Amino acid sequence: MTIIEQGNPPASPTPSDLIKDTTTHTFVVDVIEDSKRQPVLVDLWSPRSPQSMQFTPVLEKAVRAAGGKVRLAKLNADLYPDIPRQMGIQSIPAVIAFVNGQPADGFMGAVPESQITAFIDKLTAGMPGGAPTVADLLKEAEATMAEGDAETTAAIYAEILSLEAGNIPALAGLARIYAESGAFEQAKQTLSLVPEAKREDAAVKAVQSIIDLAEQAQALGPVADLEQKVAADPLDHQARFDLATALNAGGQRAEATTHLLEIVKRDRKWNDDGARKLLVQLFEAWGPTDEATIDGRRRLSTILFS
Repeated sequence: MTIIEQGNPPASPTPSDLIKDTTTHTFVVDVIEDSKRQPVLVDLWSPRSPQSMQFTPVLEKAVRAAGGKVRLAKLNADLYPDIPRQMGIQSIPAVIAFVNGQPADGFMGAVPESQITAFIDKLTAGMPGGAPTVADLLKEAEATMAEGDAETTAAIYAEILSLEAGNIPALAGLARIYAESGAFEQAKQTLSLVPEAKREDAAVKAVQSIIDLAEQAQALGPVADLEQKVAADPLDHQARFDLATALNAGGQRAEATTHLLEIVKRDRKWNDDGARKLLVQLFEAWGPTDEATIDGRRRLSTILFS
């Protein structure tokens, strides 16, 4: 059975619980992608069906009692008929279980809670540990981010936050994805969930640096104008400093580093050691393993200790 993807899944997923409402447009993320990590039950229901309305709370209770072995995605078949039609569902209520992105099993009609529990047990039999732990999910997020898959990584962070709302690596990671995509307000809102005592966490500070640097760059004007100023007067350290800030905002990390190092070389004390301090802030924002950070630190050390 093939589910046709209709519409793009949301680029910025929000934290979810074990039970969520889904739609035609979010089905790919809520069901197909989520089921690659653990089984997802799809509850096809209708507000016009008294049997369906009575059955859904029983299904929700059984899913909660399963302790995270499965997730539940509820789809209103009246509002979103395409998915039930593609699956050949002709009566409501119906439950379809998805595993590894594909429908694996299911049943029609309202059944007692004991039968739902048996269905879940059969579905999850032999699966190691049931639901993944937060530690497992953090490792998975690290791997998908390294592959450049920000959308999947954001979905994993959202899943972590549904299990552990105050998880700092997940909050910082999700905020970073928002910030690097230019969604600075969402990044700020996510960081606002970090307790004051954890604001000095390295990952949290890195995201804050990304936001601060981007906001500083917005007030500087076009890069071309700054480049002309520096070309006209190579000793105009402020213009070179502003140019470096603007270049970083445009993703030109190596060029930004070169200009700041030029200031350090010419006048280490300028603006209360401002060029070096901005370099340190950039390294913090880029992260310790970024190639630009590694190269920039090496070049800065050469200048400072030569």
